[in-house]
Amino acid sequence: MSKVEEFSLSQQVKQAEGNIVSDMNGEKVMLCVKNGKYYNLGVLGGQIWEIIKQPVSIEEVVTKLIEQYDVEQKQCEEETIAFLQQLVKEGLVEIE
Repeated sequence: MSKVEEFSLSQQVKQAEGNIVSDMNGEKVMLCVKNGKYYNLGVLGGQIWEIIKQPVSIEEVVTKLIEQYDVEQKQCEEETIAFLQQLVKEGLVEIE
């Protein structure tokens, strides 16, 4: 899954199991136990991570981000999907 078009806003996304996450000065950092890699999700990525604790549609993630930030919906959708694609590629989240 490498193209934005392969994800739809109606799809459910959730955190994959097997990650150790910590808050460091407002940024989320994570150790993926499966691959032994560390990730810095940053502040915004950390907020997305919190939103997807339970299965939620990508559309709901976008809606929550728009409520918190001054961002256009189209831009938010594109950047959120691109971020989630990276997390899926690394095995950190699951798309249903």
